[in-house]
Amino acid sequence: MRQSALPSVVRPCPDCPGTRHRPSGKIRVNASGKLLDVWLLLSCAGCDRTSKVPVHERVHVSALEPARLVAYENNDPAVVRELTIDASLAARNAYRLDWSGSWELETPAPTPRHALDALDDPSPLRVVVGFELPAPVRVERLLMRGLGLSRTAVRRMVRDGRIRLPLAPEAKARRDFAFTVHGPGAASAEA
Repeated sequence: MRQSALPSVVRPCPDCPGTRHRPSGKIRVNASGKLLDVWLLLSCAGCDRTSKVPVHERVHVSALEPARLVAYENNDPAVVRELTIDASLAARNAYRLDWSGSWELETPAPTPRHALDALDDPSPLRVVVGFELPAPVRVERLLMRGLGLSRTAVRRMVRDGRIRLPLAPEAKARRDFAFTVHGPGAASAEA
């Protein structure tokens, strides 16, 4: 799973009825003596109003690693990404992340026909799903997209033991996992 965008931040906008915000790519650091405030800046998708998500409030400058402070001051894209997808920051600031449109599935198979041919191969096929970002995606949906199969076909293959998963098909995966696809008759031969 490859990142195509950062997730939207869902929280009410004080200026319009909109609830979708996108990261502006900026972090604001405000110093008052030896105390710092650090905010992730968001833009409302409806009215473009800038709002702040508190990352650190009234923290002593010595409490932050110097490299981290420099990253904040330079709007480091990796730190903006890290803060945007941080679930604990979202919980602490009472908003949720909307991951729709933030990922795409990249497969090495050149065509859906190639994937279907692999499903008919009698030797087991081990498939590794890697995540560039922790977007919660239903395992069944990944299988449908990656193998080019309908929901019914995926469910039947899981039920028949042809697809062996470490998670339930209804579970939402956020981290790398591997599964095995067995050719036709493999499940009945093992019984």
